[in-house]
Amino acid sequence: MPLPFQQVWDPQDSVTIVTGASSGIGFELTRMLVDQGAHVVAVARRRERLTELANSTSRPERVHCIAGDVTEASTRMAALNVADSLGDGRLDLLVNNAGVGAIGPFADASPERMRRVMEVNFFAPVDWTRDALPRLRSVSQNGGRPVICNIGSVLGHRAVPDKSEYCASKFALHGWNDSLRAELVGDGIGVTLVSPSTTRSEFFDSLVETEPDQKSNSIGSWPPRRVAQATLLAIKRGRSEVILSLGGKALVYADRVSPPVMNGILAKRGR
Repeated sequence: MPLPFQQVWDPQDSVTIVTGASSGIGFELTRMLVDQGAHVVAVARRRERLTELANSTSRPERVHCIAGDVTEASTRMAALNVADSLGDGRLDLLVNNAGVGAIGPFADASPERMRRVMEVNFFAPVDWTRDALPRLRSVSQNGGRPVICNIGSVLGHRAVPDKSEYCASKFALHGWNDSLRAELVGDGIGVTLVSPSTTRSEFFDSLVETEPDQKSNSIGSWPPRRVAQATLLAIKRGRSEVILSLGGKALVYADRVSPPVMNGILAKRGR
């Protein structure tokens, strides 16, 4: 485990991919990476927002926009092809950030709601990582230290009512992430899990099968720029896992101390 002050990953001239880059954490993280010398393949569905993103950076020519759905193989291949052209087949950083949510009781939801959330939040990161691995390995074999960063959630550590699909997807991501880290440590590929609490972003504007104007009940929240700063710091320092915000840490650690108490606190008391 690197010491806290050691930098093990350098963004200068790196080739990176960030999914979900058109808003929130991905938008801010892309800007920070570019400001620190990286080339970023920015992936999201909204082309106009990607153009906005590129124009908001200090080096627009270092933002390479791919508009498409992260669950589609064609989007993934287009992004990896651009990365290949930038780095001769190498990839220094993959950030699996794209995500969707849903709010409402599991019993009232259609099966499609669970499938859509799982496709975006879990299966997409798995597919992107699988196809990125040969590129990441080429970096480590040449003395570099590539990183896979998965943006999870405190709800991947402790589930809450009315977010069963989202919690399931983030628990799956958490478990897969930990297994992947153990498998890849011998290859010199870092795997970092960042678990934010509620982030003040457009996330709640695109919930799956959810009534409009739904809000998330949470203790405290961070703006996306602050989450992006913590994420980039974790990547650069080679951290295995970071849990963000005091409220998020309180939820996770209180559950570890006494799950029955947390069950009682979080249980719904009728409708």
